[in-house]
Amino acid sequence: MPNQACVVLLPGLLCDAALWAQQVQALDPAHCVVPSYGELSSITGMAQHVLDTAPAEHLCVAGHSMGGRVALEMARLAPQRVCRLALLDTGMDPLAPGQAGEHERAKRMGLLQMAREHGMRAMGRQWAQGMVHASRWNTPLFENILDMIERQTPAIFAAQLEALLTRPDARELLAQLRCPTLLVCGRQDAWSPLSRHEEMHALVPGSRLAIVEDSGHMSPMEQPAAVSQALKEWMQP
Repeated sequence: MPNQACVVLLPGLLCDAALWAQQVQALDPAHCVVPSYGELSSITGMAQHVLDTAPAEHLCVAGHSMGGRVALEMARLAPQRVCRLALLDTGMDPLAPGQAGEHERAKRMGLLQMAREHGMRAMGRQWAQGMVHASRWNTPLFENILDMIERQTPAIFAAQLEALLTRPDARELLAQLRCPTLLVCGRQDAWSPLSRHEEMHALVPGSRLAIVEDSGHMSPMEQPAAVSQALKEWMQP
């Protein structure tokens, strides 16, 4: 692994550096950075912010969930700067048209309303059950995820939901990628299913797909060793 490599680890919706804590340790001595999006409300704005503030010109970029979409947008905006790309438990398609898209919007807005009325942790307790393997409900790991959600605010939640609901279509971009690309998915990810990652894998020339066993959507926290190993292999020249 290159000693001077700069690895940008992009968190997903309502996540922060805690999502990547185990991977930061595992990837040492690479220089790992976990950005914050603040209250930015578009995937493009998030991607540009990360590019503007990254401490190096050439970046190895790994993104989880919403962060995967930010990573793809970084590759679109500045392909010369993204030398490696890892996409974890994420997707490529924009908001679906018609009833399916309206259903997603209504579901997300309902969670935002709950967060405003009852607090971020109460909302997270309901929402995160769909994010992890069922065996991890009501465990210390689950509480750690709720702690992470509670560190965010309804204003941040609203901004990130706006970014997701207006997310760009990245399907065509995948076929244009020429950097080493890794796709990672929890076997039991019900939010960003394995079938979607298999489709993305087929679109990206020369990409690798790593399936994380006994894991839901939060694979970096649910199975940190397996995710770290996949990223270590991805970092090898």
